[in-house]
Amino acid sequence: MFTYVSDLTLLGVSLVPHGYYIGSPKIQPASLDHTVWIHRPIAADEWLLYDQTSPSASGARGLSTARVFAQDGTLVASAAQEGLIRPVTR
Repeated sequence: MFTYVSDLTLLGVSLVPHGYYIGSPKIQPASLDHTVWIHRPIAADEWLLYDQTSPSASGARGLSTARVFAQDGTLVASAAQEGLIRPVTR
């Protein structure tokens, strides 16, 4: 379940500084790659902190990374995604 959920918002983080959101009709996003590392068992019925950041977004590409922490602060997973983000020109 976490693998699926981690893909829903991760690429959108690279759009925040540019004032767009992932569902905007002004852009055409496409995932180029998505990687998840699960370090420890993840309890899906407990609170998790999904800390997302985008270290780079340029040249129609965005890179986003994330860390997932359990309630006690333990790092349980990490994720990374690179995506193509093009403006729609009509």
